[in-house]
Amino acid sequence: MATPFERLTPDFAVAPQLGPQDMAAVAGAGFKSVIINRPDYEGGADQPTAEAVSAAAREAGLRVAYQPVVSGAMTADDVVKFSELLQTMPAPILAYCRSGTRCSVLFQTATAQG
Repeated sequence: MATPFERLTPDFAVAPQLGPQDMAAVAGAGFKSVIINRPDYEGGADQPTAEAVSAAAREAGLRVAYQPVVSGAMTADDVVKFSELLQTMPAPILAYCRSGTRCSVLFQTATAQG
């Protein structure tokens, strides 16, 4: 996979922006699910849409969830939804946003709350 990922636990990792072309490599790296936390067009018109990435992820055999979270404006509802995804999606899970930081904070907050 051209884009590096950071494993936070054996079952969860984060990555910076991914595109449709990365999904086969994500599956090849052993991931079963992808969570997209970056809102569409946050980075401009050149950013791959969640729809395009989701289609490629499903084609690669991955489960995918689009949960857009605005950078710097994370809510308690965002954390609850993320926690639900962690509990229901097949592991290992790879989540991505612009840099991976937003996903890391979501994960740390969700797991700290149990």
